[in-house]
Amino acid sequence: MSQTLSAATLLVVPMAPLVGAVLAGIFGTQFGGNWIGRKVSHSLTIGGVLLAFVFSALTLQSVAQDGARLNETLYTWMVVGGLKMEIGFLVDGLTAMMMCVVTFVSLMVHVYTIGYMDEDEGYNRFFAYISLFTFAMLMLVMSNNMLQLFFGWEAVGLVSYLLIGFWFNKPSAIFANMKAFLVNRVGDFGFILGIGLLAAYTGTLNYAEVFDKASGLTALVLPGTDWMLVTVICICLFIGAMGKSAQFPLHVWLPDSMEGPTPISALIHAATMVTAGIFMVARMSPLFELSETALNLVLVIGAITALFMGFLGIIQNDIKRVVAYSTLSQLGYMTVALGASAYSVAVFHLMTHAFFKALLFLGAGSVIMGMHHNQDIRWMGGVRKYMPITWITSLLGSLALIGTPFFSGFYSKDSIIEAVAESHLPAAGFAHFAVLAGVFVTAFYSFRMYFLVFHGKERYDQNPDAHHGAHHVGDHDDAHGHHDAHDVPHESPWVVWVPLVMLAIPSVVIGFMTIEPMLFGEFFKDAILVNADKHPVMQELGEAFHGPVAMAVHALTSAPFWLALGGVVAAWYMYLVNPAVPAALARALRPLVVLLENKYFLDWINENILARGARLLGTGLWKGGDRMLIDGFLVNGSWKLVGWISGRVRQVQSGYLYHYALAMILGIFVLMTYFVWLNK
Repeated sequence: MSQTLSAATLLVVPMAPLVGAVLAGIFGTQFGGNWIGRKVSHSLTIGGVLLAFVFSALTLQSVAQDGARLNETLYTWMVVGGLKMEIGFLVDGLTAMMMCVVTFVSLMVHVYTIGYMDEDEGYNRFFAYISLFTFAMLMLVMSNNMLQLFFGWEAVGLVSYLLIGFWFNKPSAIFANMKAFLVNRVGDFGFILGIGLLAAYTGTLNYAEVFDKASGLTALVLPGTDWMLVTVICICLFIGAMGKSAQFPLHVWLPDSMEGPTPISALIHAATMVTAGIFMVARMSPLFELSETALNLVLVIGAITALFMGFLGIIQNDIKRVVAYSTLSQLGYMTVALGASAYSVAVFHLMTHAFFKALLFLGAGSVIMGMHHNQDIRWMGGVRKYMPITWITSLLGSLALIGTPFFSGFYSKDSIIEAVAESHLPAAGFAHFAVLAGVFVTAFYSFRMYFLVFHGKERYDQNPDAHHGAHHVGDHDDAHGHHDAHDVPHESPWVVWVPLVMLAIPSVVIGFMTIEPMLFGEFFKDAILVNADKHPVMQELGEAFHGPVAMAVHALTSAPFWLALGGVVAAWYMYLVNPAVPAALARALRPLVVLLENKYFLDWINENILARGARLLGTGLWKGGDRMLIDGFLVNGSWKLVGWISGRVRQVQSGYLYHYALAMILGIFVLMTYFVWLNK
């Protein structure tokens, strides 16, 4: 391909999934009369996403090999006082990588869904949703301005609401999607404030124009305060990222989103929605580099999320929730890298994580199907001999997650740890401790799940809940045609295990293949800006890098490797060799277990303090403000006052002539007295 890209060709990438979503969503559902069947619906949506992936791959090839770039406005929606609101594309190394990751993972999820949702009544509707989700995410990552970014940002939030609550007859699903929607609105409020401040002080929403004027923001303060304006803008933008990328304390929506079908867990938590915040901060690197205060905040929030969300993964028994807390922890790692000014490392981990986390989620879904929709890992065991493909691919995903040398997760995760160690920010010490400790924690909960599911004694016939609550409309068993939880586990159909194999390949090799160009080459040269004088982290990492093989070999003597190995050995001993140890530890550390079981009581605080306080405030404003002040005083009070005055005036208007004559005489007398008094 040439040095330039065609905007018309690139338009195919987001539009193909959109067309598939519209056709399946209208003509494949009751809304449009069910004109097309299941096969046509999934063929249209899969075809659209496949087309988007092919064009994304060609774009990535052109960007990586030929240095092709594009920054072009496609459509001007309106101009308000010189502020242009446009639709346009910016394609560089960061965008091209995200386009390929989003479309490839989405394609695998679409194929997987054929098997997973086979018996579900909402089959066509689900395909329409996930294809629409892909369109929204592509519009987000391809945008060249804040308006389109915000459109994509809100669109993925809206479609995730529909997907999490897909089984809308389940009260828990409705609660989960409302929780996700409301928590994300908190983050989005900060996000739109940041965009508004940028528009107000730069007069533009276009990325390139904003970045050109960014240095001028450092001389400004927020009116009425002594806060640096650029710091306030970056913090507001990061609050948006905290909601979308589930950072503490706005992370509470993500574990509950497991109420949706497993394919959307992979789609939302791997390559798409939760990585939007990481992508946005990396894209805004020219702004964040101007504020060390904002970078320190990013570093601290990421460190807290990486470590403390990992602790919660240790006590989870639902297989999907273990992987969900793993996602939270890994998003914390990415955020830590952003705070250390290692933006390229953060998006590198975003890419590697997308593949192995999608693999782990889809592997968990395959296990759930094979176990007849039992999700409790305590009642599994010995599954590897019944589900060999799921076993091998899940093992590869787990090894990538814990950072095993030569696996993709190792190259990105180890680079984050090294970047934090090289950072000179005040918060770097705590962050380095958190990401190091998180290595042991990640290895422990990952292989706790792996050993309980695939090894040890078979326990699937001992599940006390096997005959309870599995046959409701929209619930897992009934939705997929499995009815006896004591049946022998079985391998999933090919439409389920083929995506597992396809995702396992990049989970193993993509890090080895891409670390040098992405971190130490020029792949992100014009997409990510780092002030090397103030934040020389990437320079120092580059000086210590001597190739992917040398990096992996050297890691065998490093602390992260031994911490990961220690986590695996501890899980092996506690859950295969001596299962009495976890129970004894749980009794000895009961207060800590209660704290973890209640997720640090953040849900309780949200529901009983924040939400209740908001309800009390709302009730007070309603009764005191609306009913008493507005309705009682202003509305009713005004007409009562007018009525009282008119009643008094009406008494004066008697209709008798002598009353009016008397009033005139008295008036003349009063006026004469007044003027005589003035002339004295």
